Amino acid sequence: MKFTNTLQQRYTTKMYDNSKAISPTIIEELKEVLQLSPSSINSQPWKFIFVQNQQIKQKLSEASLFNNEKVLNCDTLVVFTRVDNIPMFENDIAQRLPERTNEYYNLHLKTLPENEIKNWFAKQVYLSLGVFLSACATMEIDSTTMEGIETNMFDEILELKDYTTLFAVAIGYRDNDDFNTIDKVAKTRKELNEIITQK
Repeated sequence: MKFTNTLQQRYTTKMYDNSKAISPTIIEELKEVLQLSPSSINSQPWKFIFVQNQQIKQKLSEASLFNNEKVLNCDTLVVFTRVDNIPMFENDIAQRLPERTNEYYNLHLKTLPENEIKNWFAKQVYLSLGVFLSACATMEIDSTTMEGIETNMFDEILELKDYTTLFAVAIGYRDNDDFNTIDKVAKTRKELNEIITQK
């Protein structure tokens, strides 16, 4: 089957069936997917938190605005965070990455204002999101990306130190009554020739 066929069937799940669990084997594979995600200069300025504990999910749901039901009913909530402690990050890459890579960082990124460096970190985390959603679709796991959350509250509930929440992804299996499935709401995308040019 073509990979595009898989993506044709993927959609943003609005309702989850909390009686259906993702197998531990698949959860471990999804963790490895995130470990293998690409990032500029192999920076990996991230941590990913897999939340299955119902009490923690309950607290996070209360900080999830209109996404609260998805957080409560999904099998697992994956919280995507970026590093917030720049000196800690710089020490990490100094120990872990080749000298030429550190030279690139020091020359092109370290001199930027703090907010721009942290924005660069965030862009790397979003790269991992694309890989993660594609992997979920391939494994027939339903998913919902959520930026509509109170990130500062997530940080507090998850007791984050040196990292800060960017967004979360609910994963699990769709409810039969989900109103957003492909058969009820057709997938719409711009035509190929509107978005792609070949020279």
